Amino acid sequence: MSTPVRFDLPEADAFTRTYWDAAAEGRLLIRRCGACARAHHYPREFCPHCWSEDVTWEYASGRATLYTWSVVHRNDLPPFGERTPYVAAMVDLAEGPRMSTELVGGAEPRAGMALTVAFRDGAPVFRAVSEGGPPPP
Repeated sequence: MSTPVRFDLPEADAFTRTYWDAAAEGRLLIRRCGACARAHHYPREFCPHCWSEDVTWEYASGRATLYTWSVVHRNDLPPFGERTPYVAAMVDLAEGPRMSTELVGGAEPRAGMALTVAFRDGAPVFRAVSEGGPPPP
């Protein structure tokens, strides 16, 4: 019997392995540019703001605010179908970058709500701060 293909887990490559290894350990990484000092996410080998290649990894605080969301009621790709309905979300990290993720827990989404990172299967997801105590330091 073959294992079903999953569409929710990334395939790490040589460049993104650092990011996914940190996530598997429960730590969120972002990239910061040494030339313009701006942070960005998703991980890239250059700064999307000034195109400098002087970018380094840094740990993010795990704090974010909800920018927007959509409740997904149907998704035929495994294992999403088993999770419906779920909340696909865009969050603004405290460090500045905006990232796509999933909002977990039972809190009713509202724009601007305080979130904190959590991890599921080695991938960052977010939950309302009120559901999990204070945000990480």
